[in-house]
Amino acid sequence: MLFTKPFRSALVLTGTLACLLLVEAQAQAPIQGRDLQNSPDARVQHRTYHFTDTNEELPYALFVSSKVTAGTPAPLIVNLHGLGVGAGFMLKGELLELAETGGYVVVGPQGYNVGGWYGTPIITRDNTPPTPANLSELSEKDVLNVLAMVRKEFNIDDKRTYLLGHSMGGAGTLHLGAKHAQNWAAIAAIAPAAFRLEPASLDAVKDTLPVMVVHGDADTLVPVDIGRRWAEYMQTNVKTQQYLEVKGADHGSVIDQGMSDIFAWFAAHPKAE
Repeated sequence: MLFTKPFRSALVLTGTLACLLLVEAQAQAPIQGRDLQNSPDARVQHRTYHFTDTNEELPYALFVSSKVTAGTPAPLIVNLHGLGVGAGFMLKGELLELAETGGYVVVGPQGYNVGGWYGTPIITRDNTPPTPANLSELSEKDVLNVLAMVRKEFNIDDKRTYLLGHSMGGAGTLHLGAKHAQNWAAIAAIAPAAFRLEPASLDAVKDTLPVMVVHGDADTLVPVDIGRRWAEYMQTNVKTQQYLEVKGADHGSVIDQGMSDIFAWFAAHPKAE
C-alpha cells in the first residue's frame, strides 16, 4: 500500500470544503423524504433519556441481539453517526446482521444533536459559531451518558466494549477513543472526517488501544487521503493498528463493505487482562 506524502495546506482546504459539501448533501435528504434519524429495522428501539445539563430529552437508538442473556456478559458497540443524521441512522444492514450473529448490544447516541462532533473541533456551514456555544462538550457528555446507561441496564462485557463511528462519527471515534481509552477494547473509524484532528492525538494510547481506520478510495466527501494520512502515522506509531482501503467504495457504501472486517477486528481484540 502506498501512502501519500505529509499533509499539505491544499489538502486541508480540500478536506474542509468536502466536509461543508457533506453538510449540504445530507441537509437536502429530508426534502426527499428520507428518515435520517431512525433505523428502518424494527429490531431497533428508539428511546429518549433526560439530559440534565440542558433539561431536555435526548434520543438514542438501541439494538439487542436475540442471543443476549442476562447471565452472560454481552459485547457492546457504541456507534457514532455522521453529520446531519440521527442516532439510529447506522443501525441497519450489515452492522445489525453481524451484531445479531455475534450476540452484541449496539447503542447509537445522538451526540446531543446531529452536528455535535463528539468533542472534536466543530465544523459548521459558513464557519458560523456552534449552537449552543458549548455544543462540543454536550456532545461528548451525551455519548458517555448513554454508555453508562447501557452498562447499568445490561450485563455488558467491559473487555469487549468497542467504539465505532462513520464520517463525523469517525472523527469522534478517534477523539473519544483516545480521550476515554479506559472504556474501549478497540476502536474503528470509517471514513473519518478528521479534518481538524492530528494523528498524534493517538500518542497517549499508542501502546494500549487497538485502532482501525476504514476508507473507500472512491470517497468524494471525505477524501481517502484523510484515511491514508492516519494510516501512515499509525503504521509507525501505533502498536496495534489496521488500515483497510475499500476499492470502489464511496462515502456511504464503505459502511457495509467494511463492516465484516470491522467485526473481525473487534473480535480479535478483546481488552487485555
